[in-house]
This record gives sequence, structure tokens and C-alpha cells, in this order.
Amino acid sequence: MRHMAFSDYKVFAGNSHMELAEEIVSIMGMPLGKATVSTFSDGEIAMNLWETVRGIDCYIIQSTCAPVNNNLMELLIMIDAMKRASAGRINAIIPYYGYARQDRKTKARDPITAKLVADLLVAAGADRVLTMDLHASQIQGYFNIPVDHLLGVPTLVKYFKGRNLEDLVIVSPDHGSVTRARNMAQPLNAPIAIIDKRRPEPNKSEIMNIIGDIEGRNCILVDDMIDTAGTIVNAARALMDMGARSVMACATHPVLSGPAIERLDDSPIKELVLLNTVPIPLEKRIPSMKILSVAPLFAEAMLRVFTNDSISKLFD
Repeated sequence: MRHMAFSDYKVFAGNSHMELAEEIVSIMGMPLGKATVSTFSDGEIAMNLWETVRGIDCYIIQSTCAPVNNNLMELLIMIDAMKRASAGRINAIIPYYGYARQDRKTKARDPITAKLVADLLVAAGADRVLTMDLHASQIQGYFNIPVDHLLGVPTLVKYFKGRNLEDLVIVSPDHGSVTRARNMAQPLNAPIAIIDKRRPEPNKSEIMNIIGDIEGRNCILVDDMIDTAGTIVNAARALMDMGARSVMACATHPVLSGPAIERLDDSPIKELVLLNTVPIPLEKRIPSMKILSVAPLFAEAMLRVFTNDSISKLFD
């Protein structure tokens, strides 16, 4: 299957992030495939493909963001429809992979939902997954199909390089983002600092210590996602209290749920740079926000999948 050369490809999209899907296909120079995803009156998802996909290399763009279960179910049903319509290969393009935070058992009787979602995608009939900045990169190993894992950091680095900022230090808001901070610090020729925090319960964080020199420096906090924004806002406050000159923050996935916007608006974060793997509605946009598009990267990666070219070269 994976060595097969396809004569044609088509790109479809679920309802989760139509704006990103349309931007991706406009870069690829083609129309979005004709498909509708609607619901029956009881909430069941209905799916119609309005064009042939027989023997075609198919791409389905769908972020499994809020409403997570609906968007995940839409994706599974679209995959199933294409499998039953004899698609040549089905590529699930998932800019934001939901349920990724539950990637291991942290205490007795925990589910491993990231693995369950991987099993569901494979069982539905996906032949390949293309995603970005998984919460834990070992999730790639939960799939028995190829996974192409795109990185958000190069896009963020390019933006900050253009800002010509001085006295930079890249800060990891917790131990989990240290590798990401190091990957960002290297091309910016900046040192890193780490915030050592303890989390008493999910979605609540408590700042402890800062490892590294941040006094009088311009700090950039980097994380894979901002959900309720507790971690990033507490980190920004701790940095300012410890003598940082300014604090900026950046993340790949702007989940922004619950009190996130209120917290960010009320925080010392001077600039918040986000990628658009998840749609950010107008009512959630605040003056400090700068949104960069991942569409060029996904468009190029999808073309490379179709032509069997290297995707890692995108990040060299």
C-alpha cells in the first residue's frame, strides 16, 4: 500500500476547521472535495460524499478540537465512507490530535485514551496519519500505520527571528516542554530556563522554582498547547516576579477553554504567538495575540506524501 503511486488525489474536510482546510487547498491549487457532514435530529452524524474516490489518494483535514467527540466521530465516519467507496489510500490530516494528554497510566485504573483514539482511526480504515506537535511524541508508536509528525517550533522560530529580539531566554513552563524549549533556543542562539512546578490536580498548576538565569532578560515561554492557560499565566507571573524584563509566550495548539482568555488578558504576557491548528473564534481574540498559519506546512507535507518525497527535509 505505502509504495503505491497514485495518479490523482483529493482533499476533503470535516467541520472542525474549515478555514484552515480552505487555506490548505488554495495553496495546493485545487478545490476542496465535495462532501457534507450534517446531523440527524437526534444528533447522529450523517455523511455524504458527492464525488468518486475510487482508487484516489484521499486526504481528510479534521482537528479533533472542541466539540472533541463530535469532531472525532465526524473523522471516523468520513474515513469509513471513503473505505467503503474504495478509496486508494486514506490519509487523516489531524492538525490537533485530541485526547493526547491521556497517553499513559499516571495512577491505578486510568484509561490510555490516546491509544484508544489511535485504535479507532486504524479500525475505521485510515492508512496514514499526518499531525502536528503531539502532546507526547511516543503516541506515534500507538499506531500500526505510518504517522508523519510535523513540528510547530520552526514556524515560531522564523517569526521570532524576524523580531530581532535581544537578551532572549527560552523558558519551558514545566519539565514536559524542556525538549521543545531546547529545540527553539538552538536556532535563536538563546539559553533556556525551566520552571519547576507541582500540579495538585488536573487543570491546576502551582509554580515552585525557576532553574536558569532570567533576570533582566526577555523571556519566551514555549508550550505545545494552551488549554485553561493556568500553567502559562502562572509561569509568566513567576518570571516577572523573579526579575524578567518582559515575557512573551507561544504555543502550537490554542485550545483556550474555560477561563483561558480572561487569564491571558489579565496576565503580564506582552505578546502571545499561536499557530492555527485549532480555530480561534473572534470573541476569543485579544490584542496581545498573533496568529500564524500552519497551512503552508500542511499543504507542502500533503504534496510530499502524495509524491512519496521526504517530509523530514521540510525541517532541515
